[in-house]
Amino acid sequence: MNDVNMGNEAMRKEYDFSKGTRGKFYKTKARLNLPVYLDLDVQRFVEQIARNRRSNISRVVNDLLKSDMKLVQSMQ
Repeated sequence: MNDVNMGNEAMRKEYDFSKGTRGKFYKTKARLNLPVYLDLDVQRFVEQIARNRRSNISRVVNDLLKSDMKLVQSMQ
């Protein structure tokens, strides 16, 4: 098979999946965590709050968003 150069690694043009198992790693209730990219100023703000609380960034962001959700719901 011919190889296609992809940076430092070579990929074949074709792969043989005939002996593969369909759905081998499929999970019906798999939960995926979405990556969220914060603007630099927002990230610094959240990091400072996390340091002050001795917490982690995920918890702080979740707390802030939940607070905003309650505010929006109260205005409806």
